[in-house]
Amino acid sequence: MGVGADLEPGTILSAYRHGIFPMGLGPRGGPPLGWWSPDPRGVLLPGDLHVSRSLLRSLRSLEIRHDTAFAEVVAGCAAPGRDGAWITPRIARAYQQLHDLGWAHSVEVWQDDQLVGGLYGLAIGRLFAAESKFHRATDASKAAVVGLVRALEEDDRPWLVDVQWRTDHLATLGVREVSRSAYLEMVASAVAEALPSRWRGTPHGGGAHVRECASGDGMVSPSHAR
Repeated sequence: MGVGADLEPGTILSAYRHGIFPMGLGPRGGPPLGWWSPDPRGVLLPGDLHVSRSLLRSLRSLEIRHDTAFAEVVAGCAAPGRDGAWITPRIARAYQQLHDLGWAHSVEVWQDDQLVGGLYGLAIGRLFAAESKFHRATDASKAAVVGLVRALEEDDRPWLVDVQWRTDHLATLGVREVSRSAYLEMVASAVAEALPSRWRGTPHGGGAHVRECASGDGMVSPSHAR
């Protein structure tokens, strides 16, 4: 969709509200900074989560926590040895700032008091934009998705999880593809709703303010943008 701009909280939040997310175009997520809006888009919708019998067995030995180790989860997702690694120190700092402001959250998977998996992303209204996940134990990243959905279901209200792209791995959990136009309609509805109760009262609910740029502000659209 574009190249450039900054990673200030307002810029990122405005982008997500318009179905756009940042990711570097260079090797391993390096510069230049790109802004993406895939078509089709991978999403997880209410009622679609599939929990296999083997995952149910794994869940018995795992503990789900929320927002107790955000930086560690991002570090796990950014581990340099991972295939397709794209989280740069600049990206990590940007999402840590959003976490400090109450917009970004982690779902963590613990085993014997050790962090063995997790995911992180942004909560805007009833949208949870999942950025990345990792695992160090069998099924730990899938367990994080289960933990996220359970948190979103606590209010018995509709929700939308954006996973950016549908992969074979995510498809086993129930992720489907929708067109960009359908996704944008879903986003417009989801971000207009109140946050899940679990995340109400976090700093931005208490009056923290960020400046949001206009869509496309400071971005240059390249001919190869996707």
